[in-house]
Amino acid sequence: MINFFKYNWQVRDEWFDWCNLLTPKELIKDRIGGVGNILYTLFHIIDVEYSWIRGIQGKEDIIFQFADYNTPEKVKSLSDTFRNEIVVSLKTILEESKDKLVNVSWDENEYTKDEILHHIIAHEIHHIGQLSVWARELDLSPVPANFIGRKLKSVQSY
Repeated sequence: MINFFKYNWQVRDEWFDWCNLLTPKELIKDRIGGVGNILYTLFHIIDVEYSWIRGIQGKEDIIFQFADYNTPEKVKSLSDTFRNEIVVSLKTILEESKDKLVNVSWDENEYTKDEILHHIIAHEIHHIGQLSVWARELDLSPVPANFIGRKLKSVQSY
């Protein structure tokens, strides 16, 4: 499972590099589908990942406002900060029982840690697909989504 987190993080970083092809105005332009715009989509991916990891740990959710992270540099910094914390957390989470039930403040249902981890991975892949559609609408090549052939960083390098 850790390789899928590493894959998502690598692809996400490549999308941040890709954002340099666009003007700030294009990054926040409202688009059809997804959660609204390119930059907010990246912010949303990061926010959801962090919220669910904190939920697994039994920690309170922290609400972040997009208005405070409205540039690619700020969103990337948030991603890097959370990733460092998540790497440490994942080591513990993956050693514990994956069948443990988790309750989170924003949902009345219970989920296993395993379900949540899979959801985090699938959620990011889903939104990366939306970014790819928007890239093609802008006549730009999207970040390659292939898992095969990627040289994934070790967790310790994050």
